[in-house]
Amino acid sequence: MSEDGAPQDGQGRFAAARRSALLEQLRAARARRPAAEQAERPAPARRAARRSFDFSTLPAHKQMRMQRAAAEMMGIEPPFFRVQEGYAAQTCVIEGRELLNFSSYNYLGLNGHPHVRAAAKAAIDRYGVSVSASRVVAGERDLHRRLEQALARFLGVEDAAAFVSGHATNVTAIGTLLGPRDLALVDALAHNSIYEGARLSGATRITFPHNDFAWVDDFLTRRRGDFERVLIAVEGLYSMDGDAPDLPAFVEVKSRHDAWLMVDEAHALGVLGATGRGIAEAQGVDPASVEIWMGTLSKTLSSCGGYIAGSAALVDLLKATAPGFVYSVGLAAPLTAAALAALEVLEAEPERVARLQRNGARLLERARAAGLDTGLSQGFAVTPVIVGDSARAAILSDMVRRRGVNALPITFPAVPEKQARLRFFVSADHAPEQIDRAVEITAAALPEALARPLIAG
Repeated sequence: MSEDGAPQDGQGRFAAARRSALLEQLRAARARRPAAEQAERPAPARRAARRSFDFSTLPAHKQMRMQRAAAEMMGIEPPFFRVQEGYAAQTCVIEGRELLNFSSYNYLGLNGHPHVRAAAKAAIDRYGVSVSASRVVAGERDLHRRLEQALARFLGVEDAAAFVSGHATNVTAIGTLLGPRDLALVDALAHNSIYEGARLSGATRITFPHNDFAWVDDFLTRRRGDFERVLIAVEGLYSMDGDAPDLPAFVEVKSRHDAWLMVDEAHALGVLGATGRGIAEAQGVDPASVEIWMGTLSKTLSSCGGYIAGSAALVDLLKATAPGFVYSVGLAAPLTAAALAALEVLEAEPERVARLQRNGARLLERARAAGLDTGLSQGFAVTPVIVGDSARAAILSDMVRRRGVNALPITFPAVPEKQARLRFFVSADHAPEQIDRAVEITAAALPEALARPLIAG
């Protein structure tokens, strides 16, 4: 039989025997060759050793190392990822030391509120820590709909959908609603999540000058016919600058050009308006005139996650098609309960909103009186102190921390390089003297930070 199982005839047996004899002769001849002659043959090329890819060779990682080295040369400790002990309030404890805290968006002081904590604990006892599935399949809990209905009622719209991440809320909503034949017009100071959603949608993305509704109107007058759907995206309160858009003007523009208007109220809920219902309440706009309201649960509502609110049709569509909802685990039960409880406190105690607004106005007034550059801030919950370049902002943050104030730097690329700043978040629980003291420390430290050599001696 041959190797493949076929029968061999006589000629086949002869051929096999001859082949074996030739192979044996070749082996014997090779063994008789002098070692020197065999050594003359070039060694086969060695294959490069395979190894895992080294992420430290990426340009972004090299940039990080350069920034850390620069901070070391300037003699400042890195301001980011500092461990805080306990929960964030008007003060915080870092490395065993209590500081005045202006770096947490606990706007109404509800993080740690007894009602909020009790609701989260009760939810753990009843539902566990996780809902353990996407809400579409097996993760739906009664808490989810209670929160969504409460948000819709509070905001004055038909319905709402809660998501597990504020950033992902914008990304998945915009990515679902827009496509390659559409246009996203995004304010120049809008949050990264809005830009990422527009980018991933495949729509044409155009940035318009900050708060310039006239520019948007002119552009759409000339170009509206080039696109199928148009989304105009703004924020209710801008998180880096603390100012608000002219909402009635944007509503008029979007209506004239058959566009959708999306308002990101991550920093406006609980902050703007007499009862904290946001920019619509503050500027007298019918909430139903805005197609898409977006917000987060992690600021005023002291939880984690985000929401989209608007018409019932919009919410139905997103719950059925948005990847960040359909393919994501549902919002954890204690987080859902905490957000719902915080919303209940907000509704029951609107005086918290009034205190926050007084504190925001006080910080802005005192900072301007001290000669600090507060940029566009309108004195609500967010006020920047603009320093200039990123290195000086980092130095100033380090200096005020050493003197008792926790206010972190915002540097490039989060803001333009010459707009680097310290950002102050104000809480309803800050005492007037705490605000005054923080401004005094910052104003005293700023000239020193600007004059300090960039390389420590």
